[in-house]
Amino acid sequence: MKAITFEEFGAAEVLQLADVPAPEVRPDDLLVRVHAAGVNRADLTHRRGGYGRPNFGDSTIMGLEIAGEVIETGGAVQGYKVGDRVMGVVGGGAYAEVARIDWRMAMPIPAALDYVHAAAIPEVFVTAHEALIHLGRLQRGDSVLIHAAAGGVGSAAVQLAYATGATVFATAEGSKLERVVQLGADHAIDYKTQDFAEVVAGKTDKRGVDVVIDFVGAPYFARNVASLANGGRLVQVGILGGGGDVSVGLEQILYRHLQIIGTVMKSRAQTEKHAMVRRFREHWLERFAGGASLEPVVDSTFALENAADAHRRMESAANVGKIILTMRERT
Repeated sequence: MKAITFEEFGAAEVLQLADVPAPEVRPDDLLVRVHAAGVNRADLTHRRGGYGRPNFGDSTIMGLEIAGEVIETGGAVQGYKVGDRVMGVVGGGAYAEVARIDWRMAMPIPAALDYVHAAAIPEVFVTAHEALIHLGRLQRGDSVLIHAAAGGVGSAAVQLAYATGATVFATAEGSKLERVVQLGADHAIDYKTQDFAEVVAGKTDKRGVDVVIDFVGAPYFARNVASLANGGRLVQVGILGGGGDVSVGLEQILYRHLQIIGTVMKSRAQTEKHAMVRRFREHWLERFAGGASLEPVVDSTFALENAADAHRRMESAANVGKIILTMRERT
């Protein structure tokens, strides 16, 4: 099969199309003919050597989410058969014509969706649900501040927050604010020209928001804490702006009853990942049916052999929503 490989860590041009063996099916695996694969920032970190190893434990091929057709099932698989259309999160191996996926990490593709839009769902919407609903405990009538709201997880989080009935504050670059409003943001904030903490304070009469979903990290930490209402939850999903040490007065956490929660899917145990997928599927999957309220946001598509261009697109930060790799028949 064809897949994207790289022999050394580095810039996007290290990615090459190559012939590699198809993965072997284990008892809990579905073998899937991949039609589309999502590109994630974790892939950029993987390519640059940020994880210090060439694989995610399940494949030396990069890529974390797929949509395609089941072509073989392991002996312990339940609920799936050859020919089913599935999407889901894999432990590496998505940038390939064939991939294997633990059946408990897979979901049926709603009939109204094509493979490209299905591939835009698993990683970002599962992550958004975990941060917003499971950990952030967002409820109807609450308010939430979502950073990087035009990105993959951010655009999913805006939609889930809107569907929950929350008031949504969202930060993005100025040219992307209109799209963020279309997705459900009540207050769209240009992070380059506005101080989000001042906007939140002004719009909430200094009360603050119930939940903050942040992907940026240290540069936003103090203002995120300042933007929380009493009893508020800061859920840290990424550190795009940098990690390192941050400081907060313990009195603020104590007397304002604040919670600071971190979440990353990649480093979780497999059983925890199963539970994350199940929670999202039970809560939201039917909302992607025809005419329903949730929309996988696709920014652009690239053929598998142009994976380097897809990475450059993500590195430019110009995308709104997901960047997708597509497979095509080769002779």
